[in-house]
Amino acid sequence: MGSASSGLRTRPRGAVRRRFDQLLREVAKFGAVGGAGLLVNLVTFNLVRHATGLQVVRASVIATIVAIVFNYVGFRYFTYRDRDRGGRTREMTLFVLFSAVGLVIENGVLYVATYGFGWDSQLQSNVFKFVGIGVATLFRFWSYRTWVFRTLPDEEPAAGQPEPEAVLRTRAVVDAAEARARHERARARAN
Repeated sequence: MGSASSGLRTRPRGAVRRRFDQLLREVAKFGAVGGAGLLVNLVTFNLVRHATGLQVVRASVIATIVAIVFNYVGFRYFTYRDRDRGGRTREMTLFVLFSAVGLVIENGVLYVATYGFGWDSQLQSNVFKFVGIGVATLFRFWSYRTWVFRTLPDEEPAAGQPEPEAVLRTRAVVDAAEARARHERARARAN
């Protein structure tokens, strides 16, 4: 009884550890793509602002859109490459929707700092652009991993968990094919 109870304690802890490690890897990959996207965003922001003379928030919106496109490619093909690829239209629609919310959050912070408080020097604009990106990143991480890049179901469900429908259908097809093969072998032996 003692060894059985310690075995039961080890399994859930191992599963928790695996999920935690998986989350850490995901955060690291998200951070790598996000860090590169941050550089794209800030460089584009400053280039657009100085090259065109656009107002601060308009230049920021353009930079955010460029970074969103950059980030989608990085998230789809690096961070979440092992996630569900079905329903690309759904994925793109949700990505654009949540990115638009992130754009409003990010540029809302810059707007309030610039027009609400009058903080519009180059340094202040970059600081509040950075703060806005940070706040929006928290929202984006949650929304992308929850809604856009969904996880694929586990191949083997945990004990007591119902199997995904696709796995059940696949197993039914395999079982039927094996039964047909057994039947054909039995008929061949009988003849």
